[in-house]
Amino acid sequence: MREYLLVLLVAAGTTYLLSGLCRRLALRLGAVAGVRDRDVHVVPIPYFGGVAMLAGVAAAFLVASRLPFLGSQPLVSHDAGYVLLAALVICLVGVLDDVFDMSALVKLAGQVLAAGIVVINGVRMMWIPLPDRIISLDDITSIAITVFFIVLCTNAVNFVDGLDGLATGVVAIGALAFFTYCYVLTRDQDLVRATTSGLIAVAIAGVCLGFLPHNWFPAQMFMGDSGSMLLGLLLASATISLTGQFDFTQLQSASGGGAVLPAYLPLVLPVAILALPLLDVVLAWTRRTMAGRWWFVPDKQHLHHQLLRRGHSHRGAVALLYLWSWLISFGLIGIGLTRNPWVVAGVVAVALAAAVLTVVPPPGGRDRSTPATPVA
Repeated sequence: MREYLLVLLVAAGTTYLLSGLCRRLALRLGAVAGVRDRDVHVVPIPYFGGVAMLAGVAAAFLVASRLPFLGSQPLVSHDAGYVLLAALVICLVGVLDDVFDMSALVKLAGQVLAAGIVVINGVRMMWIPLPDRIISLDDITSIAITVFFIVLCTNAVNFVDGLDGLATGVVAIGALAFFTYCYVLTRDQDLVRATTSGLIAVAIAGVCLGFLPHNWFPAQMFMGDSGSMLLGLLLASATISLTGQFDFTQLQSASGGGAVLPAYLPLVLPVAILALPLLDVVLAWTRRTMAGRWWFVPDKQHLHHQLLRRGHSHRGAVALLYLWSWLISFGLIGIGLTRNPWVVAGVVAVALAAAVLTVVPPPGGRDRSTPATPVA
């Protein structure tokens, strides 16, 4: 655990210290988020937070490779190296988009390329557990499912990146939840606690925590596509690597006769962690398709826009979405691992409170979805 904590601190410190330099570089290159109709910010904000995040991930992986605990596992070093290469590719694609505003199809091609680097080098889904058997995936199916999942996660994080600090905090919460599950799982199954999924998850949490002070409302800089696509790729890689390093048959037998959820947490948890971003993607696809538009044509109907329209403040909307992310990810872990009725009752109580806070407009709230005109 101490080495994981060191990796987190290295990732956070590197990202925090380099964010200022990346901000100045973005201003020099003109990589700035202008004020558009669908945006909430009222003044141009520089991008390139993703560049600082990439540096944080690289520093974290480098330190991990030199540690006696994490560096002694060849599989972890191998997988982390190729995940970092894919992260470099996806971040470069994001940087080019932040500077030149590339088309959606070009970005999709870059996402598939980065996913291919991960998949070809062995980080991919190997099997799917069912109630009565384990389905082993053939190479073609494994590659197709993995590439699709990585591209889906990459775009999901990009979709939810609409308010200052929102995507950064949501991903940090999800990564910490996933790391917690990985660590508890290796301890309970008496397995080696140095895993690729654990390393990637703790590095994600670190870079998000390091970037959040620069990105909290009012943001000094944005992560841009270079950051949102990077985080999506890393989250997907962490969850995918879990399926290749654990024996689901042992997990199923250890979960007990009628206890189904613990055995399926490795597959359910990634969806829970990305529940809000994935829900936003599904709703956007449905909404835009029914309106006769392409799914990638932007609008101002995302979840965070709906909260602002209900009268929640910027910080209030972000805090509510943080609460839902924490509830879904850590609540599922608590229920699945403890199977304690008091834990279930606590999760339900918090969910009801969160639902009331979400639906009921705050006192004196007004529509904040349209940014006010900045005063000259």
